[in-house]
Amino acid sequence: MSHDLEQLNKWIGSTESDVDYVTIPSVHRLASTLDRDDPMPKFGDPLPIGWQSILFPRVVRHSQIGADGHPQRGDFLPPVPLPRRMFAGKRTTIHAPLLVGDEVRRESTIQSVTPKTGRSGQMVFVTVKTEMHSPRGLAITEEQDIVYREEPDPNAPPPAPQRAPGKAVWQRDVTPDPVLLFRYSALTFNGHRIHYDHPYVTKEEGYPNLVMNGGLTTLLVYELARANAATPLRYLASRNVRPLFVDRTFSVCAEPAEDGKSAKLWVVDDEGALALSADAEFV
Repeated sequence: MSHDLEQLNKWIGSTESDVDYVTIPSVHRLASTLDRDDPMPKFGDPLPIGWQSILFPRVVRHSQIGADGHPQRGDFLPPVPLPRRMFAGKRTTIHAPLLVGDEVRRESTIQSVTPKTGRSGQMVFVTVKTEMHSPRGLAITEEQDIVYREEPDPNAPPPAPQRAPGKAVWQRDVTPDPVLLFRYSALTFNGHRIHYDHPYVTKEEGYPNLVMNGGLTTLLVYELARANAATPLRYLASRNVRPLFVDRTFSVCAEPAEDGKSAKLWVVDDEGALALSADAEFV
């Protein structure tokens, strides 16, 4: 593994550019996926903060897809020699809104490749920094963490659950079903089989059921803040700490600061265990 890591460090500093568009159909489809009764979007409407997750899916030919449904490793992302890949969290700064109809330019850079050892064994965290530019200038900066892990030891005790970091003032309960996960995966062109392939996720990866998309969980945190905060988000740092599963209700919660300028946000599963934690700042 140490030799592999030396090779992986060569990916640090690698860059990638792309162009995408904020289209009326994609915004309308995401609103429907989130069960929103929004009017049909129009050119010039602001894209809700957090909805940039529908932009820039990784697109490769079907022959370049790995066994887990992700693109094979070693193109832009480094070929980490660990079998499991998951979304671990991200830090997002909103500089200016994106608008429906915008051409958006993306510049991404591999910032770091960091090995760690946890209860589940060896892990490697890859951090990617992305800047999204609209025709008016820099709009969004994101740092996303992707974690690669060993296969879990079936005899290892499960990690102790963490509890909510505050007292919920805002709360929304969600019961995800397979269709919700499938529609979000389709909208974001995410082929990861843990979100839609029940035999694969239970027999190959050992989960009890389909796994909630980490990006969708994070988007629901954005939506809770958008529905309740007096001013728009300008920064959100989130960390996924525990998987969520279909047909099990989870709660998206927040405790805003007294001045309304910040908030703690989190998600707990149906047993009260922390699944995601986040810190937000508002305009």
